[in-house]
Amino acid sequence: MIGTAVGTAQEVDQALSSPKQVDPYFPASGDPRYRVHRYELTLDYRPGPNRLGGTARLSALAGPEALREFALDLADFRIGRVLVDGKAGHYTHRAGKLRIRPARPVAADAAFTVEVHYSGNPKPVRSQWGGLGWEELTDGALVASQPVGAPSWYPCNDRPADKASYQLSITTPSPYTVVTGGRLLTRTTRASSTTWVYEQSAPTSSYLVGVAIGAYEKVLLVDADPGAVPQTGYVPTGMVPHFATDFGRQPQMMRLFEELFGPYPFDGYAVVIADEELDVPVEAQAMAAFGTNHLDGARGSERLVAHELAHQWFGNSVTVADWRHIWLNEGLAKYSEWLWAERSGGRSAQAHAADAHRLLAGLPQDLKLADPGRKLMFDDRLYERGGLTVHALRTALGDDAFHRMLRDWATGRRGGVVTTADFTTHAQRYTARPLAELFDAWLYRPELPPLPGARAGWLRFGQESRPA
Repeated sequence: MIGTAVGTAQEVDQALSSPKQVDPYFPASGDPRYRVHRYELTLDYRPGPNRLGGTARLSALAGPEALREFALDLADFRIGRVLVDGKAGHYTHRAGKLRIRPARPVAADAAFTVEVHYSGNPKPVRSQWGGLGWEELTDGALVASQPVGAPSWYPCNDRPADKASYQLSITTPSPYTVVTGGRLLTRTTRASSTTWVYEQSAPTSSYLVGVAIGAYEKVLLVDADPGAVPQTGYVPTGMVPHFATDFGRQPQMMRLFEELFGPYPFDGYAVVIADEELDVPVEAQAMAAFGTNHLDGARGSERLVAHELAHQWFGNSVTVADWRHIWLNEGLAKYSEWLWAERSGGRSAQAHAADAHRLLAGLPQDLKLADPGRKLMFDDRLYERGGLTVHALRTALGDDAFHRMLRDWATGRRGGVVTTADFTTHAQRYTARPLAELFDAWLYRPELPPLPGARAGWLRFGQESRPA
């Protein structure tokens, strides 16, 4: 929907194309000339007609140059009005970009607000990986936005490095439950509608704002323990027994990961079982969504339970500055699967590493882990090689230093954004042995290095690692 023409599309496009400021994998996403520090979304959703409407209020800060115009990412909605600091702004809206010219330029380094009123029928953003973002389900909706699906349902500065706090107020018909990451402030029912208000105070990337709307039964995974992280399941009726088994050890995982990675970084953790099959589970801030196919009553998907929980530290709290560094999310979450297996009576991390190495040895070796390219950023090889890279580092550091390194990384960078160079510099502080050759082989060269730890042997985590 096109509003008042501003004639600045070329200027905006030129600003967004600066190679030093935008994500090289998604140069059309986001606007680096400002940052958002808070979103307040007041939305109404009707599942039957798949109708979404409401208001998004963004509190932002201009960069070092005055803003004559700026851009938000937003899919194909009808725009009611756009206000900047309470005054009507001129705008155009096409090709997923809402370009705004305020009545007066925003001064350099100045705080400002943007208010967008919009409505329409949300649908996923098309991508090479399928639809991303708002997905209409048989009875309800689910949001899974990684990496660029957030504009499918709200206007945002869609850059992983632009983290903000969120308040979400979502009104739906009363039979439906609304789940999102964060603390539930209020739930108010009037007539046939219920409004759910959530607050997520921790810095959150736009792609990590998850929402699930459906008919769910609430399941508490943790008893009333003042020292435990609240963990809640939202499960389709009839699947609670399977859920109780398949997620029954998640509280133990939480305790282990807090031991290894430091305190859980959010107020609580919600797990949603969508009443549909999903190809893979999807993490969001303080939340993860699984499909009914991930429940079998026999813990058949427990490694995925560990993987998604680990993302709360690696990816959600400690977030990549841009998508070139995605191995930091997926490699550390993959390795967390192996750590959980090792500490819960399963196979050792060395055994998992050997399996991953055999798998990769038989596949094409054309992936550079530290910069896989947009085409390969979700390739299965990235996950496996990422886990192997972490294992190689553990082998080089020894268990005690590795444990301290990983915990310090997660706690010291909590709420922040990071790059591969940040991680390698951090790791080097935990050994006098130069790690440049290790990182060069595993991160920057496509050829598969030898299996780490194969010659030295391996002892259980928590013990000293030394040649057998």
